[in-house]
Amino acid sequence: MRLCFLVEEQYRHDGMPLEVIHQLRTWGHQVDVVWPGRSLIRISEAIQAGSHDAWVLKTVSGGPGLTLLEAAASVGLTTVNDVRAIRGVRDKALAAVIARSKGLPVPVTYAAARPEEFAEIAEAEFPLVVKPADGSSGRAVRLVATPDRLLDRAEPGGAAGPDGAGGGLLIAQPYVPNSGTDLKVYSVAGELYATERCSPLHPAHAVRERQVPLTAEVARITAEIGDVFGLDLYGVDILLGPDGPVVVDINDFPSFRQVPDAVARVSAAVLDLARRGTSWREASVREVRVGEPVREAGREPEPVSEPVSEPVSVAGLPTPPFAVPSVPRTNWPAASMGGGR
Repeated sequence: MRLCFLVEEQYRHDGMPLEVIHQLRTWGHQVDVVWPGRSLIRISEAIQAGSHDAWVLKTVSGGPGLTLLEAAASVGLTTVNDVRAIRGVRDKALAAVIARSKGLPVPVTYAAARPEEFAEIAEAEFPLVVKPADGSSGRAVRLVATPDRLLDRAEPGGAAGPDGAGGGLLIAQPYVPNSGTDLKVYSVAGELYATERCSPLHPAHAVRERQVPLTAEVARITAEIGDVFGLDLYGVDILLGPDGPVVVDINDFPSFRQVPDAVARVSAAVLDLARRGTSWREASVREVRVGEPVREAGREPEPVSEPVSEPVSVAGLPTPPFAVPSVPRTNWPAASMGGGR
């Protein structure tokens, strides 16, 4: 197959996706790499019908790569993830509205252009978690204890100013009490992997990053996020609050850290999605599995060195994007429940 990866400057030396690109080439596929942030691109010729089997994006929020991916989709090329799905999660304010409208356990979310505007929120809802709507990788996420701290500058090593984004929309969500450990669940085209890591809001809390068991409730929530947004390769940040799991962030094409044999699994998923496009989501039932062996072009499966969980079946996938009906969960947090990061 012939693939084109759009890789922005931030990920120039990152193992994900560079190791995936290397793996695909090792398997005999042609992979072209476009660097949107540091090269001249003759898009009228580079992006044309039939030029590649699929285009794959690894970019920062607000980066130029998304426009190029949308251009590829506009001439009928397959994109990984679906370009409509990426737009839906890159804007955290938009993602919060979409997710809550579909009944997902997402915190009440406020938006403002300046942090001082959040002072209008009732003091009872503090502490707040404030972050840029176009943020990524935990950048400029702040815990604000009281309204009078909204204009405090970030801690050393953090953002340069109180808005943390150099302009642009901010969002705020009431803080969810938690253990200081984030649950990060990755989906590799239907295979789910739960991992845990230290929360950026609690850097002093020592947490060893590792794969952990995936509960049926968290699996349902994660799979439904894929349904709602039309995502195939994605990650979900979940806090285990006093009233149950709360979704605090969604990322397309994340790092897949602690996923066993991640490079081979993601590479195989990219090939499969390139071949099938998004038509597989039209099936009425999909089985979400954890730990399937990876096979490419008749090769033996790559070894998996870590234990995996049992499969979890999830039914009812719609055509993307944002078309799944709301599914009530009586054990999810109430609508007024506040959220962590």
